Amino acid sequence: MKKILSFFVFTFFFQLQAQERPKLVVGIVVDQMKMDYLYRFNTDFSNDGFKRLMKKGYVFHNMNYNYMPTFTAPGHASIYTGTTPSVHGIVGNDWFSRKQGKEIYCTDDASVKTVGDGTKAEGEMSPKKLLSTTITDELRLATNFKGKVIGMSLKDRGAILPAGHFANWAFWYSKTGAFISSTFYGEKLPDWVNDFNNEKHFMTYINKGWDLLKPIETYNESLADENPYEGKLNGANPVFPYNLKEMFDKKNAEILRASPYGNDLLEEFAKKAIENEELGKDAITDFLTISFSSTDYVGHNLGPRSMELQDTYLRLDLTIADLLNYLDKKVGKGNYLVFLTADHAGAENPIYLKDNKYNVNNVYPKEILKGLKKFSIDTFGEDLVVNCSNFNLFFNKEIIKTKGLELAKVKLAFKEYLMTQEQVKRAYTEEEILGENGTDFYLNCIAKGYDATEDGDIVILNKPGYLDHFIETGTDHGTPYSYDTHVPLLFYGWNIPKGETHDHKDITQIAPTLAQKLNISFPNGTESKVLLEVLDK
Repeated sequence: MKKILSFFVFTFFFQLQAQERPKLVVGIVVDQMKMDYLYRFNTDFSNDGFKRLMKKGYVFHNMNYNYMPTFTAPGHASIYTGTTPSVHGIVGNDWFSRKQGKEIYCTDDASVKTVGDGTKAEGEMSPKKLLSTTITDELRLATNFKGKVIGMSLKDRGAILPAGHFANWAFWYSKTGAFISSTFYGEKLPDWVNDFNNEKHFMTYINKGWDLLKPIETYNESLADENPYEGKLNGANPVFPYNLKEMFDKKNAEILRASPYGNDLLEEFAKKAIENEELGKDAITDFLTISFSSTDYVGHNLGPRSMELQDTYLRLDLTIADLLNYLDKKVGKGNYLVFLTADHAGAENPIYLKDNKYNVNNVYPKEILKGLKKFSIDTFGEDLVVNCSNFNLFFNKEIIKTKGLELAKVKLAFKEYLMTQEQVKRAYTEEEILGENGTDFYLNCIAKGYDATEDGDIVILNKPGYLDHFIETGTDHGTPYSYDTHVPLLFYGWNIPKGETHDHKDITQIAPTLAQKLNISFPNGTESKVLLEVLDK
């Protein structure tokens, strides 16, 4: 009798607590989205997508990343852990590991296997390299693992890292056109996922091709349809319309990623997940993480000033509108909480800047590495450089020790050499980074992105406008400059007031804010600084 009474008491208080939370939280990350796009394309958006979130929700106009490097994996990890790479350990998409002495990938895990119709390598993935808990982890713990967490993206890292360590499932897109997972989550895919894959929804988009959504005059915020700053899309010239079926025949289902339809396919999949996993169905809060990646592929290939990018955002606006309408019907207005942000922004094409009289040049990594090695041999009689990538320079400690060299003097010599290079703004040694005192803004960003067990002996900061590698067309990202760090943040739905702020905010404030909003524990690595503007209601 006591056990039965205890069960009912627990259930009563659990449900009482659950009523103080939304039925469903939907976290949306748009890969490589600048805040500028919400302004630049605003007049061409519908009233039901981005504008609905902005007019009826809360807009943070000045949300920023507070570390370097600004890449996809660290971005997703930082949003959901509420901390930076120095704590959560995801210091890049892939990186040369000081500890292991080799290149590693952020979600690689050889102890698990592919689940679904994907290659062996595509599915050997898990969140084991993520050292901090996520807000999704804390929700699972807070609900006694009764609240469901599902993560999804076209990219493995965009699905796995937001979903955290305790997720029910994370799904990502395979080159076969199917959504797959790994044995970290389960031995076989849910039936509804198999059904979705077997229906080959991606072929609908491949067959119809990609043309402009609106009349060409609409795209006056972009450069001409074909311009010298655009790359080719899977070998095709950057001119509308695109015959995706032709590209599919050559490059299989990967082409969908580099078109706006990758976002549409993911939204279709998200709706199936909500329905079949019964997300938001009861009083116990569930969490769905969605990362739209096609924007990043289009941005990298064709650049921030291309018609293709503008068209991708106009189409994403309609996709988000459709998702919101679906949530209204399936979960109910006022029962769900949505936030939308980005994992990083993106730089202008350096040649485009140079052609418009901005003093910047392209960077050639092979020449830089060649120069570093020559300097090393000329100065120390040996090539001491093991690796130079992701802004990090690594030395061969064994050779330094064998030759009786002082590591501190080696670092200082290389730092002085780097400071003579045209593209370099600053170079910081490991000691300077770990001893950071907050007075140097860029050093502070580097320190927050630096893991002493993984990163290099020196971190290099290029001048504004410079990328860390050669690029003729498209764009890239990674720096602590505003063009890479300034991203949107929109909150909408359950207990979110209407409003806006232009105060500076950090990306690491999202997760602890959600924790306070949901009345659950903070992720264990966060500094716990919150966004008070959406906690008032």
